[in-house]
Amino acid sequence: SFSPDEVIRKRLLIDGDGAGDDRRINLLVKSFIKWCNSGSQEEGYLQYQRMLSTLSQCEFSMGKTLLVYDMNLREMENYEKIYKDIGKHKKLIAAAHEKISECKKQILQAKRIRKNRQEYDALAKVIQHHPDRHETLKQLEALGKELQNLSHIKENVEDKLELRRKQFHVLLSTIHELQQTLENDEKLSEAEESQETQMEAEAKQ
Repeated sequence: SFSPDEVIRKRLLIDGDGAGDDRRINLLVKSFIKWCNSGSQEEGYLQYQRMLSTLSQCEFSMGKTLLVYDMNLREMENYEKIYKDIGKHKKLIAAAHEKISECKKQILQAKRIRKNRQEYDALAKVIQHHPDRHETLKQLEALGKELQNLSHIKENVEDKLELRRKQFHVLLSTIHELQQTLENDEKLSEAEESQETQMEAEAKQ
């Protein structure tokens, strides 16, 4: 069989640094035994005060553990929300890439339109030297309308491209703000952990 001191020593070894609930419970049991075996009223009162002090430490430790547990639950909910927000932003980024791809296609189309316009301009110069003036004027009028239509198409494409650029800039700004928020949350968590470590060190003392 083990003596009470050996049992307490083994419990302290299991408990690690000897500042946990297991140590407090053992101290409470030991104080209770001494209180039962106290020979004088003064010694009994001293052991009684020690038991009250140990009980207060246990209640404080339990309350701190509950607070840490609640904080961890809130952190988990916050991280889940952040994870969902990141998923939404990934979808927005994917949509932005699709829009950029579409804008590139529109740019190529605009370049083809510009090339055609240049070709039409060259053709118009050739037509101007045509001997049939009436037919030439009709052809020039038709070409002018075609060029005007192409010009409107080009302007619409350029307007859409500028809009897509602005939307993509807003999206990048939102992603940057989200990254800043995540970094601030990590710094806040580190500060809270450091504060908890300091509080535990002060409680040990």
